[in-house]
Amino acid sequence: MYALVDGNNFYVSCERVFRPSLQNAPLVVLSNNDGCAISRSNEAKALGIAMGAPWFKIKELEETHGLVSLSANFALYGDLSDRMMSLVAGLGHRQEIYSIDESFVDVSGIRGDITQRAFKIRARVLQWVGIPCCVGIGATKTLAKLANHIAKTAERKPGVYPDCYAQVCHLSACTVEEKRVLLQATNVSAVWGVGRRISAQLRAGGIDTVLDLMHMDLTLARTRWSVVLERTVRELQGTPCIDLEDVTPNKKEIACTRSFGEPIVALSHLQQAVTEFASLTAEKMRRQHSCALQVLCFIRTSPFRVKDAQYSRSVVIPLMRATDDTRAIVQAALAGLSHIYQAGFKYAKAGVMLLDLQPAHWHQHELQWMDSMLIDSSTDAIKKQPLMLAMDQLNRRYGRGTLQIASAGEQAATKPWAMKQGRRTPDYTTSWDALPLARA
Repeated sequence: MYALVDGNNFYVSCERVFRPSLQNAPLVVLSNNDGCAISRSNEAKALGIAMGAPWFKIKELEETHGLVSLSANFALYGDLSDRMMSLVAGLGHRQEIYSIDESFVDVSGIRGDITQRAFKIRARVLQWVGIPCCVGIGATKTLAKLANHIAKTAERKPGVYPDCYAQVCHLSACTVEEKRVLLQATNVSAVWGVGRRISAQLRAGGIDTVLDLMHMDLTLARTRWSVVLERTVRELQGTPCIDLEDVTPNKKEIACTRSFGEPIVALSHLQQAVTEFASLTAEKMRRQHSCALQVLCFIRTSPFRVKDAQYSRSVVIPLMRATDDTRAIVQAALAGLSHIYQAGFKYAKAGVMLLDLQPAHWHQHELQWMDSMLIDSSTDAIKKQPLMLAMDQLNRRYGRGTLQIASAGEQAATKPWAMKQGRRTPDYTTSWDALPLARA
């Protein structure tokens, strides 16, 4: 038995924790450079604002309907997510944090009424963290995900589902007839793993609802579509095919890509941006105790500025030895940038990706006669580990960018390529300077 706990409109809910005046107001959180809506309140959804809607198309709603827009504050969202997940873990035996706002919990064998237990956990998260959430419970992860969809829809859109399923929906506690009615009323596109293309193909084949998909022939699902869809059908039928991942698997690739706040022409500014992106990827990689054998660097202009000359290039730089050293990774990324840079273009985006990752405890050794030719020998690599550890600890303690590679230049806020975040709220929970004050 599994439960899926999902924060409602998570980014919006995080913003409302410290700004109660935003309750019941149409609110959207914008992506990097305030480009498009990536989180919407129910009031904003009622205005017809779609996920990913470009800001310039909905900006007029500020004047006509009182729409409030905020820049994304991922430091705040990450911290509140950690607090939420620590409480959600008390729901069952094991937990898999699926995303920043979603968590699967194994509730098999839990004594008592699991529905009431879910309501108590939900109330605790709301009281202690301030984030409203919904809980779906089912015999498989796919059914739990589906139950969560029903719980959120019943709360947000009264009348679509009975009110008794709002906030918490326990499919396994439903009677056969109740479950049939719920699955018959749910579009097949609501199933976890059934994307837009597959759902269109299923509807073309007469499979419109979740109930239709649950009764689909397994051989047909495997031969006409894939083993993945067959697994989904089995999960809907109550056969667990997807277990919890107690330990998050290491990423096979790590990237940092950003759009610039304004077009960049100068190579020096691109070098600063690429240095910072390479440093961030190296830090992420060290967190999962991996090393990279290749570094990809790319730059491109904006395809939306049709009047500007277009240019897009990328290059992969192989490393002689797998490394997690920021200096070696930055050096490779800058070498790649120098190779692909062309003057005269207005660059809108750049990025660095680390490829061919392997565990950090794997060591590569060459014949002795080559050691004098290598800049990064095994002994040197071992000596660099404390330096990188100290760098990460300082940046975690005093803030990102406290200690950085010199080619990154000045602080990011003063750089022309820095992201636009004019509507960003303070880091209420991660910065002493932004700590809210309560006055008598």
